[in-house]
Amino acid sequence: MEERLPQRVIDLHRQLNQYSYEYYVEDNPSVPDSEYDRLLNELIALEQAHPEWITPDSPTQRVGGEPLKAFSKVMHEIPMLSLGDVFSEDELLDFDRRVRQAVGDEVVYVCELKIDGLAISLTYEKGRFVLGATRGNGVIGEDITNNLRTVRSLPLVLPEPVDIEVRGEAYMPKKSFNHLNEERRLAGEPLFANPRNAAAGSLRQLDPKITAKRRLSVFLYSAGRFDREKIKTHHGLLEEIRRLGLPVNPESRRCKTIREVFDYIKEYTEKRDALPYGIDGIVVKVDSMAQQQQLGATVKSPRWMIAYKFPAEEVVSTLEAIEVSIGRTGAATPTAVLTPVSVAGTTVKRASLHNEDLIREKDLRIGDRVVIRKAGDIIPEVVNVLTEQRTGKETPYVMPTHCPECGSALVRLDEEVALRCINPKCPALIREGLIHFVSRAAMNIDGLGEKVITQLFEKSLIVDVADLYKLDRHDLISMERMGEKSTDNLLRAIERSKENSLEHLLFGLGIRYIGSKAARLLAQAFKTMDELMSADKEALLSVDEIGEKMADSLITYFSKPEVRGLIGELKSAGVNMTYLGPDPELAVQSDSPFNGKTIVLTGKLTLMTRNEAKEAIEKRGGKVTGSVSASTDLVIAGEAAGSKLRKAQTLQIEIWDEARFAEMLKE
Repeated sequence: MEERLPQRVIDLHRQLNQYSYEYYVEDNPSVPDSEYDRLLNELIALEQAHPEWITPDSPTQRVGGEPLKAFSKVMHEIPMLSLGDVFSEDELLDFDRRVRQAVGDEVVYVCELKIDGLAISLTYEKGRFVLGATRGNGVIGEDITNNLRTVRSLPLVLPEPVDIEVRGEAYMPKKSFNHLNEERRLAGEPLFANPRNAAAGSLRQLDPKITAKRRLSVFLYSAGRFDREKIKTHHGLLEEIRRLGLPVNPESRRCKTIREVFDYIKEYTEKRDALPYGIDGIVVKVDSMAQQQQLGATVKSPRWMIAYKFPAEEVVSTLEAIEVSIGRTGAATPTAVLTPVSVAGTTVKRASLHNEDLIREKDLRIGDRVVIRKAGDIIPEVVNVLTEQRTGKETPYVMPTHCPECGSALVRLDEEVALRCINPKCPALIREGLIHFVSRAAMNIDGLGEKVITQLFEKSLIVDVADLYKLDRHDLISMERMGEKSTDNLLRAIERSKENSLEHLLFGLGIRYIGSKAARLLAQAFKTMDELMSADKEALLSVDEIGEKMADSLITYFSKPEVRGLIGELKSAGVNMTYLGPDPELAVQSDSPFNGKTIVLTGKLTLMTRNEAKEAIEKRGGKVTGSVSASTDLVIAGEAAGSKLRKAQTLQIEIWDEARFAEMLKE
């Protein structure tokens, strides 16, 4: 490509790429920013005067092209396996013992910092960057080439015309993260919780210009495709990646003993907060590639490397209060209200306490100093009380005996741990029931979220689910943040919901023990609401997978006069009371590609919910199960699929990505 460019343009490319590498990778610029800007402006001027001199790997083309409508899928030539985790020195010693038992005592490890970002794959052909992809489920990722081109530390052209696929982590430096959140704060936008979320969100922007503003970086630590005859150790691979001008974390280290590994872990546990990027552990790899080959891999992860994860961050806060909320089923759930404190990059103000027994077990008192931890760096929990810091002013907490919403007595049912409000007119039960009724898996009324439902309920515009079908334009447009367009869209969604098949209504009613699967089985068996309401216990129990508790719950529910009145109101409003899905007896005669097959869904689906996918398969004669076995015919793998996908690969079961699944549904 360079042969048609004038020498000055070629020189500018090389100079600017070299200066970028010094600045973004080595953090040691040899020229001031003004010199870089002068050369870049010179190149821009030359390209504007001669558009034919613009090449895809020009330093001016870090951001280009129109926003995408969606990301296309990429099949990884060599799967990107996940890492096994250990959380203690004893577990790491077990890993070392297993390695030595398999390959002998002559083992050298390479330790690397586990960058807290998003796993990526980069493909270079003849030295030019041609493809960047997310890890996805390890087999299928997403094409984010345009977004990765905006990352300044990533070279668009290598100094040699090599074919190589390298892998690593895209991350957001702490400085970039703080800058981004400050911009969002000034703009009144929600702040990102931590740099990892910010990096992942930035790389999945459909408009690369947005990604470019986020100032991401990358570290590369392995390769899928490279010269295996030439490179014999992992350390040698890192050196080769670095020699090609690709960014490699400089903190990696060869360790000849497990004791040196422990020393490395101790050193970077202490240095962790001072690093300019986030890390969440240390990766330990066997250096010899021959030994790596000998150790092999499980269906999920390589046996020759392990991730030592840092202990969950724990901080101390004050328990200011305990609040009790009532859920859809009436369960009274206590929540700790805390003095705001930062834990693992997010501000925590509340933590679940689950039930009264947990409060008693931990001897929690209002005013206590408590240790807070985010379990798995996700869910805030109260670990323990610092009893030695008590002043005597702390007060024991007593669970309320009556519902905080309606005042009815709270009771324990069937020896449950949870206390429940069983008043059917309790505002909390009604409000949570309404939120459940409109949810996607139930009546799927788009635009009726929790905030809108709460507003409608507080304004007494709705009291039960039948009232949703009595709302008019005047009711809705008078509400906060409800303009003409959103009001019209919501009214259309409410109208569309009347056409749902019976199982959606059954699930939406929130009958105890009746989930979405049971609702579908009942709708298929009885066909109409009237037939179901008149069914006796024997008839209910004759339905496959309907047990005693479900049957008793249905009979109790439909025996209530207020329930029969509600069903009558829904009928009058035009809500469908009939099963509209395929007859399960006829489904087996279908010629669909799913007919008669046992199918497993795994990973995160992006084009539809898992319930929608399951329903679509079952309508076409397929059976969806939860585990992969020799009798499984097909596995449909979404993003971040794990052990089920690995097992399917081992058993050589047919695997589809979500894009193919969607295409086959159309057929």
